[in-house]
Amino acid sequence: MNYSLIPTAQAIVQHCQAKNISNIVISPGSRNAPLIIAFTENSFFSCYSIVDERCAAFFALGMAQQLQKPVVVLCTSGSALLNYYPAVAEAYYSNIPLVVISADRPLYKIGIGDGQTINQKNVYENQIGYSANLKQDVTHSTDKILQYRQEWINDRNIDEVQNEVQEYNDSELNRAFNLALTAQCPVHINVPFEEPLYETILEPSIASHSSPVSTQEDGDTTLQLQKDIWSQATKKMVLIGVNAPNSIDEITLKNLANDPSVLVLTETTSNLYHSNFFNSIDSIITPIEMSENPEIQFKALQPEVLVTFGGLIVSKKIKAFLRNFSPEHHWHIGSHEANDTFFCLEEHIKIPVAYFFREMYADTKSIKSNYFDYWNQVKRNYTLKKIAYLEKIPFSDFLVFNEVLKGIPNDYLLQLANSSTIRYTQLFELNPTLKVFCNRGTSGIDGSTSTAIGASIISETPTLLITGDLSFFYDSNALWNNYINTNFRIIVVNNKGGGIFRILPGKENSDDFETYFETRHELNAEHLCSMFGFDYHTTNSSDTLQDQLNSFFDDSGRPKLLEVFTPALINDKILIDYFRFIS
Repeated sequence: MNYSLIPTAQAIVQHCQAKNISNIVISPGSRNAPLIIAFTENSFFSCYSIVDERCAAFFALGMAQQLQKPVVVLCTSGSALLNYYPAVAEAYYSNIPLVVISADRPLYKIGIGDGQTINQKNVYENQIGYSANLKQDVTHSTDKILQYRQEWINDRNIDEVQNEVQEYNDSELNRAFNLALTAQCPVHINVPFEEPLYETILEPSIASHSSPVSTQEDGDTTLQLQKDIWSQATKKMVLIGVNAPNSIDEITLKNLANDPSVLVLTETTSNLYHSNFFNSIDSIITPIEMSENPEIQFKALQPEVLVTFGGLIVSKKIKAFLRNFSPEHHWHIGSHEANDTFFCLEEHIKIPVAYFFREMYADTKSIKSNYFDYWNQVKRNYTLKKIAYLEKIPFSDFLVFNEVLKGIPNDYLLQLANSSTIRYTQLFELNPTLKVFCNRGTSGIDGSTSTAIGASIISETPTLLITGDLSFFYDSNALWNNYINTNFRIIVVNNKGGGIFRILPGKENSDDFETYFETRHELNAEHLCSMFGFDYHTTNSSDTLQDQLNSFFDDSGRPKLLEVFTPALINDKILIDYFRFIS
């Protein structure tokens, strides 16, 4: 096996192997050649080559999302690592352990007009868990160091100086990797390399020191105050954001579902299902907004206690409601950061969710309340009306999402793009065997396809991405790789522009609106599918949609894409009329 001659390249690979970080996504380049050689020559690592850096970073993010452990994304110097930034920000706000390793030019070549050179130190400063800026080896290309930075050595023994460099780099690498592992956050490791870059040796010349990951035990948490408040409150709301599948035990779900004083509001990304839970939050709140006396209904919905757990919340309606009708107490449960989303956060309780609710239900006494019964009847009413509404509307985004979501086979990994896709999906019941993900850290449309493809590499079950046309075309380079499984599926809902802007306040029908907000276009995915080896299918009616769905998930030996064309000018009216109809 060949090893890079450069000591720091050897050290990084040794640290990754010691921490059991084995997945490496490589953006091809030259300055990162020492690490490319070091990783690809070692059979411990699974290496993936993705040319487009933005796609590469989201691809790695999708893998880390599924593994819930660090994945490395590696690039050359210059603007390459700037293209990683959208995925780094997404990882930061979604608690995903993405490890960015960027090769850099030597310090003495920065700021002098050298090619592919920018100031890479702390480049992700505001959206990163930790930035490790490594020191340059002095035993490699010593002649150039003596020429440009003689003070780094100053007549000292060169091996002694190199030992100091290695100790510093080991310390920084341990801090970065251990933080990614324990805090589930992105980290950045910036590595200066001097030429020559491609030299190898047959045996490693160093042995780096990898410190073990320390596990901090939770201290005793006294919950008596919370238990007293919980046991006496007749209106308790549990709101669940982004949550990993199968992370909450059945006892907890059963206790919450059978408590008459509790409303459990779940989002599509919560991956929690129960017939007593409320999965379509906007279908409760929007009709109240449209009613003649919303104040009375909102007061009836207003909880005394709000408990949140999981990640970020999609529904703007629940945010507005809880900001205007604040609970007396808001507690967020879990180890990750607690956002004061509703401006009433009382306490962040850093304990496992199951432990918290086990304590709340340790006393089996039940309190009398009609909180659940009242709102459950509201849910039943809007569910019946939604069925009636679907029978009367023409072919549209709303109808398409209903049919598509019903047609997904059991046990699929479902990846959702942002904007209209996630918001439409929030309105419908999902098959509880599905595992659902969406990049809600920054909620951008960039990278959804790349993330889905990366996730599909790890998933043991087939993957479906549902996306809008703008998100799909924006990230079309995601299809430019050699790792797409034949059971990977994409459904593109193409309404020829950013249809969500017709729903948002302030839109107006004008040329400027269509050009600069909605971004009208006449593109389709057929030629992209031909270029990247996808089976291409299309539909523009309910009947043909059903026909396509009947065979779309069958094996064909190639990935498939179904493009559903919907009429752009009626989707907003049908969605708004839905809320009027159920109210």
